[in-house]
Amino acid sequence: MKRFSGIIIILFFLGCSQNTERRNPYLQEIGFRIEINLNLPLYSPLNTPGNSIYLNTTNAGIRGVFVTNTGFDLVALEASCPNHTPNNCSTMEAVGQTAQCSCEGYEYSLFTGQQLNRPNDGERYFDMLIYNTARSGSTVVISN
Repeated sequence: MKRFSGIIIILFFLGCSQNTERRNPYLQEIGFRIEINLNLPLYSPLNTPGNSIYLNTTNAGIRGVFVTNTGFDLVALEASCPNHTPNNCSTMEAVGQTAQCSCEGYEYSLFTGQQLNRPNDGERYFDMLIYNTARSGSTVVISN
């Protein structure tokens, strides 16, 4: 019986994950919930695939939220550059189908949030934070 207990303990420790993935240390996790109505003129660009809008309201993310119609669904991404702490130049700007950080010139896809010009210097870089979206008719709820 002792041998069986020892094997179970060893298997337990071997089964523990060595997951080195960690969350973004630069951006704080904040809770919010906003609703947008796609029938309103302000949000009507989201009815066309490939279009994005920037939501800059006090209760939307850290520095606002980019919302993009990917053609399949809507994706909502944090507008603060994910590779440094928020400061006066960290709010990204939408340029076509990318978001650009004016601090370092980093570019991110507004469809996936992936960093497009990741330096090959061995440092760890983060992609944009993705927020939850739920669509019901013409109403979209964005939350974290």
